[in-house]
Amino acid sequence: MRLLVLGTGGMAKHHVEHFQAIPGVEVVGGVDVSQERVDAFSDKHGIQNRFTSLEDAIAWGKFDSALNVTPDKAHHPTTMALLAAGKNVMCEKPLAENHAKALEMTEAAEKAGVINMVNLTYRNVAPLQKARAMVTAGEIGTVRHVEASYLQSWLVSKAWGDWKTESQWLWRLSKKHGSNGTLGDVGIHILDFASYGAGLDIDHVFCRLRAFDKAPENRIGEYELDANDSFTMAVDFSNGALGVVHSSRWATGHLNELKLRIYGEKGSLEVRHTTDGSSLRGCLGADVENAVWQDLDAGTVPTNYQRFVEAVRAGKNAEPSFRHAADLQKVLDLAMVSDERRAELKV
Repeated sequence: MRLLVLGTGGMAKHHVEHFQAIPGVEVVGGVDVSQERVDAFSDKHGIQNRFTSLEDAIAWGKFDSALNVTPDKAHHPTTMALLAAGKNVMCEKPLAENHAKALEMTEAAEKAGVINMVNLTYRNVAPLQKARAMVTAGEIGTVRHVEASYLQSWLVSKAWGDWKTESQWLWRLSKKHGSNGTLGDVGIHILDFASYGAGLDIDHVFCRLRAFDKAPENRIGEYELDANDSFTMAVDFSNGALGVVHSSRWATGHLNELKLRIYGEKGSLEVRHTTDGSSLRGCLGADVENAVWQDLDAGTVPTNYQRFVEAVRAGKNAEPSFRHAADLQKVLDLAMVSDERRAELKV
């Protein structure tokens, strides 16, 4: 595989290191609007070809696949250009700013017949994959209730950097800079975590969003701080089960924690993932009578990077696909409308 990296900001480093660790993958080019940034990134990662426009990279053309790590608002135009050039694409989440654009990207990718995947990184969590397998195998019976949370504290703690002075955080707080807030940034992760883990689609949604005061007049320089910081969501799943999904950047004491609890008629499962690792617990069989939870071995699973490479080599698309991400984006779009209308909406 000959891979082009589009966008060389903070997130690209992590992705490129994973791809470069896979035998047979060569990162052959980098693209960024900043010459200084793309040069520094390429020098660090041994990338020979550098471009300051995607058009120039496509005209050069000596790559078969692309990793799109641009800001959210750039995903649609850049990915559409790559698809038109017949390139396989792994796009950072969310796929697009709204469902209409995500659907257009999906249909273009499917029409082009190229490999298309979205980097929903928590599919790499082995306990999530094991939990889904146990649910779909019927080990906890029919799912009746789901709890899911994604908690961060970077508006409180400087463990990841100072959001008040660093653009990589400030843009995530500003609608004008292409952010849909916590809902758009990590909402897609926790919705995927919940629905994928439970093996169920979301059927109805009711959501509340909140952007709290963070600076004088809620502005720092060019950034208007108006994107949501927290959300709560009540959902109905396709089998009638109920769920509660919530997230916040104000969760003091939680650097980056996802938790999922799936309650079935015959047992329950709990998936927890933090910066320190992940775990799977279950209340199953005879333990149900006395509410005893046991640690479960989840094994290991291939990463999204490995799945993308294998999909390209096999010529067969893999999950999470553009189609799946577009379906999740529809839920996110309706969640925003739900907040505006204070109403439950059908997906």
